[in-house]
Amino acid sequence: MTVASPSIAVLGASGLIGEAVASGLAATGWTVTPIARRFSAAQSEAFGAAAVESMITEMDPPALAQMLSLRRVDLIVNCIGILQDSGRDRADNVHRRFLDRLTQAMRSMDEPPLLVHLSVSGRARDDATAFSKTKRAGEEVITSAGVDHVILRPGFVIAPAAYGGSALIRALAASPFELPTRLAASPFAATDITDVVATIDQVARRWRGGERSWTCVWDVMEAVPSTVEAVVDGFRQRFGGPRRIGRLPAWLLDVGAWTGDLAAMLGWRPPVRETALRELRRGVKGDPGPWIAATGLTPAPLHKILEDLSSTVQERWFARLYLVKAVMLVSLVGFWSLSGLIALTAAFDAASKILTSHGFPAGLARGITVGSSLADICIGVAIAFRRTSHAGLVAGIGLSLFYMVAATFVTSDLWLDPLGALVKTGPAIVLMIVTLAVLENR
Repeated sequence: MTVASPSIAVLGASGLIGEAVASGLAATGWTVTPIARRFSAAQSEAFGAAAVESMITEMDPPALAQMLSLRRVDLIVNCIGILQDSGRDRADNVHRRFLDRLTQAMRSMDEPPLLVHLSVSGRARDDATAFSKTKRAGEEVITSAGVDHVILRPGFVIAPAAYGGSALIRALAASPFELPTRLAASPFAATDITDVVATIDQVARRWRGGERSWTCVWDVMEAVPSTVEAVVDGFRQRFGGPRRIGRLPAWLLDVGAWTGDLAAMLGWRPPVRETALRELRRGVKGDPGPWIAATGLTPAPLHKILEDLSSTVQERWFARLYLVKAVMLVSLVGFWSLSGLIALTAAFDAASKILTSHGFPAGLARGITVGSSLADICIGVAIAFRRTSHAGLVAGIGLSLFYMVAATFVTSDLWLDPLGALVKTGPAIVLMIVTLAVLENR
């Protein structure tokens, strides 16, 4: 029987930081066990059999200890985090209670592993949201648990992948508008994801080499903090434009945060939400001195991070399409829902008359009108919810094609309608196909 070599478990390996850390450590030769609630198809293919899909934040201490022991985990990297409460989870459960259960599990193991925890930058006195407060509470759980630990507080993490805040910064860079003056001036220290990986790699080597009694808290970020405007402008220059033509009003961001919170209630994870905006206004800053002294690593400044970042056409396409994607989804939800509601109410008689004028009995015409209107509304509602959006878009394409084919055989004169009712169905199908193409977030 072959005994597996000790492994590094990366919790939350489907997220921006978690995926990069798991991939980076594996590339340097470590045996890595990526763990997440769910992986995308691409992530599953990349991680292979090592990937573990698990509702790990809901496990009790004995189950956690068993999972870690079976995989001979001797170093845990916790990258799990959520921006704010949702219908699926609560920030306090993810950031504090889970760490309480995890540290209990670690203490019960014969050879407790080292915990490397990714936290939030800044200091407790500046914490103003449930996200930062529960993250800080999680740090207190770790420091009082008596386990070996290294707490890393990165700044704004820049990685090859784009998700959440990093995707939003790219989208802002691809727009011609500047941020409001106060927000633009907020400190925004950047962190190269390779610095995070290099730090964990060094800690892991020292741990494997027998160095124990770790109780470190390090700010991992550039020595001289940038500003939000500098980061956005840096990406804009990297993308080659566009030229700035104006500055966004502050109230518009508040409206965006409100709509983002509304979208979150439907299962989406928009980057512009109240919590994200408040954290952005607070800024990202810290003191990387102790980290630099302890590791000897030199943090990459913003301009160096961006120099090493890809500036390909796919990067520019993503940045331009990121916010447009929300517009496409809202447009399609409105298109299907309103067309169904209008046909079912104000235009019901007119819609039924189209069928009766082509020989349909009145009762059947009304029944078809009701059925098609309800189908339209259902598709609009399905597209609105993240979990059913893909199915709603596919159903919308199918129903649109059915409408076009049926009209060709039953009411072919509608193709000559001066308002182009059927002709316009073609572009609507194209819009749904494009939305399907950009629906994935990871």
